[in-house]
Amino acid sequence: MFDSIFSQVGLTLGTFIISVFSSVMTGFIISLIYLITNRKEGYSQSYVWTIIMLPPIVAIVIATIGDNVASSLSLAGAFTLVRFRSAPGDPKQIAYIFYATATGLICGLGYIGYAFIFLALIAVIITVLYKTKFGAPATSSMTLKISIPENLNYVGLFDKVLDKYTSNWTLRRVKTTEFGTLFELIYSIEMHNTANQKAFIDEVRTLNGNLNVTLVLYKYDDKIYAA
Repeated sequence: MFDSIFSQVGLTLGTFIISVFSSVMTGFIISLIYLITNRKEGYSQSYVWTIIMLPPIVAIVIATIGDNVASSLSLAGAFTLVRFRSAPGDPKQIAYIFYATATGLICGLGYIGYAFIFLALIAVIITVLYKTKFGAPATSSMTLKISIPENLNYVGLFDKVLDKYTSNWTLRRVKTTEFGTLFELIYSIEMHNTANQKAFIDEVRTLNGNLNVTLVLYKYDDKIYAA
């Protein structure tokens, strides 16, 4: 079960089909794991298809090249990097690419039993990390935008509220809006994930005269400044 299927008869049509079919199965299972663990963040169909197709592609290359391990590993490494040449990838997406590539490598070498053991082991690790939310930060980087009347002294006005709901904050910009009738304050904040965002915004509104208050995730910060 744990010997290479190519060790006895070499590369035949039967062993080739077993290797490719096994790699397709591993790719499909990895894609299901990815879908489950990325439901909240979202995902693209093309990336899911990539995870499914990558193991059989790698397995075919490894199986047909055969004994030239150096060349096969070089080609497999190139496959893992193609997805990220033109655009930066999320580290977790890169990890899934290497996960799929590794299973394809093992299947391509004919070690089907080891491929599924490796598949199950990494799946258990991913599941534990996902269920326990291991490494999740206690705060979220956000941008707070507050509008205030031009005659309101904003220095120290929101300090107590910000200290209550955030671990740290910085006033990044002050500018006038509405032809000088309003000031706009833009803060970078680290908000506690357990904080009640509605209560936070309500307390800010009691201090700014019930004018606009905007709270945005930090990754959309560029859109705020472009507005």
